[in-house]
Amino acid sequence: MSYLAWLGVLSAGVAVLERIAPARREQRAFRKGLGWDVVYLAFNGHVLGVLLALVASRWIDPGLMPIVDRDLAANWPFWLQALVSLMGLDFVQWCVHRLLHAVPVLWRLHQVHHSVTDGEMDWIVSFRFHWMESVIYKTAQFLPLALLGFSDRALLFTAVVGTLVGHLNHANLDWGHGPWRYVLNSPRMHIWHHDYDAIRTRNFGIVFSMWDWIFGTAHFPEHPPRRLGFPGEEEMPRDFPRRTLWPAIRA
Repeated sequence: MSYLAWLGVLSAGVAVLERIAPARREQRAFRKGLGWDVVYLAFNGHVLGVLLALVASRWIDPGLMPIVDRDLAANWPFWLQALVSLMGLDFVQWCVHRLLHAVPVLWRLHQVHHSVTDGEMDWIVSFRFHWMESVIYKTAQFLPLALLGFSDRALLFTAVVGTLVGHLNHANLDWGHGPWRYVLNSPRMHIWHHDYDAIRTRNFGIVFSMWDWIFGTAHFPEHPPRRLGFPGEEEMPRDFPRRTLWPAIRA
């Protein structure tokens, strides 16, 4: 299946799980602002990927690939390519995610994602982010991808797993118990990344929680945060076009 087909299947599946066993039963399925999050899902989940692939294939790859493409992983078995790409790219994302919180100009971009407030934390907000975030992540991932030369199958596997875990991290589910909490991210852990009172210091993992445990940024209380969001989010517009302009307005 294509990534777009996987996106549809995973989105529907996690949405059903939220309805079957919600962690916050008072949270409405058809909440205010859901329509704009559908726009984010369509744009960041599909349109943006197509645009970035077009730009890369026409203007970036022709000049850089002959220099950096060494195909080191081309002859690896699929399982090894999938494992290395999943773990390696996830660690790159963990590093970028920390920078998004630590560097003021990047934090202004990332505030769009952290505009998720109480009553909004569900699977679809995993795609509520500024399009420049994707550009930053893809730029940081380009050299590892080019140097190793992963197959399209391995990269699709990595993208599908990342999408599934991203959906689940933001889902209205009470998952994250047991020893796996020290390896994989979960809704119980990631909700603390959206804690209003300590928004820039904890739980930066995307797929794997182990980076946070290893580097001392893990935070995993048994109870949920007092409040979601970030100081000043009340000033942020609620629609897609003006949120896109938010970093420039706040600069």
